[in-house]
Amino acid sequence: MGEQLKGRTVFITGAGGVLGTTYVRRMLAAGARVVATDLPGQRAEALKAAHGADPDFRYHDLDVADEAQVEDVFARVIAEGWAPNVVLNNAAITGELLMGAGRSFPDFADTSLADWEKTLRTNLTGAFLVARQMDRDIVGRYPATLINVASMYALNGPHHRIYEGMPFRSFSAYSTTKAGIHGLTLWLAGYWAPRRATVNTIAPGAVYNGHSEEFQRRVGELIMAGRMARPDEIADAMLFLASEQAGYMTGQLVNVDGGFSAW
Repeated sequence: MGEQLKGRTVFITGAGGVLGTTYVRRMLAAGARVVATDLPGQRAEALKAAHGADPDFRYHDLDVADEAQVEDVFARVIAEGWAPNVVLNNAAITGELLMGAGRSFPDFADTSLADWEKTLRTNLTGAFLVARQMDRDIVGRYPATLINVASMYALNGPHHRIYEGMPFRSFSAYSTTKAGIHGLTLWLAGYWAPRRATVNTIAPGAVYNGHSEEFQRRVGELIMAGRMARPDEIADAMLFLASEQAGYMTGQLVNVDGGFSAW
């Protein structure tokens, strides 16, 4: 058991995805107590099966787009003595999530207002609701850290050609929300600084999750490192941002993308 996050209680939204599950595993191993949240379903059950016996792990169902649920889950974890001093705004509707649900990827002209608004509601409004609850319940009571999860596509346009012939693609609402979430970071960093809270954004690059060799080749040509990231490589940076060692950082965007954003 490591000591990097000893004394930290970490609250993670969207904890059942490829990165979320990695964050949970690595943070428990680094000595943190972890409150994992996600939508009910297969991903949630897998989290509970993997970590339910660990006394440093708690799980709660949470739809971050539901204001009442966000308020309720914070009230419950605080009442149970699990008030977090680190929060990861990780929940998002992603292209791979849509593909796994059997959803299509329409052209921009055919994107429905309902799908656009649903993505904004989860990816951006959900992050706001979680941050607002931190402000109400945690910030100012003790030092705290918020880490907002963006993307390589937050401030960089996607190369649309790499998705030709693939069962998934980049979609406009995702990139828009990931740019917006760093705007939330910048606004909150100055607002919370007098109350000893830090806010940073991590922007993961392309993370391998069973992608085809052809897609890996296409993406690798756009990345200085020449390949997609392993989930643990993103978690390495996330653990640092969640630790006391990052205490002098706030308002920053940390790219972990193998050099994609530096070309």
